[in-house]
Amino acid sequence: QVQLVESGGGLVQPGESLKLSCATSGIIFNDYNMNWYRQAPGNQRELVAGVTSAGIANYADSVKGRFTISRDTAKNTVHLQMNNLKPEDTAVYYCNAVFRRFGVNRNYWGEGTQVTVSS
Repeated sequence: QVQLVESGGGLVQPGESLKLSCATSGIIFNDYNMNWYRQAPGNQRELVAGVTSAGIANYADSVKGRFTISRDTAKNTVHLQMNNLKPEDTAVYYCNAVFRRFGVNRNYWGEGTQVTVSS
């Protein structure tokens, strides 16, 4: 059974920081690319950050310089450090695990964690 569980969301003021965590089980963690997506009410789900199984990270332009994605291989967990948060970062954040190799495709999603940035 595959399970992705997000945690660390909450309510913060603009300029403050949060660290999200995604604990995985049921997958060979080191074989998967890991991503963070977010979705605000009325908007499409968008890719915020990703890190490949080789450790290569990528970010949406809107969060570059503020967010950092990392993976803890010992704990099968991926993190998203979010600094200098802005009101437009308010959304539900989802963890995503992807395996794609030799014609095999696997995609798994967590249930999401709410991040609200407001004065």
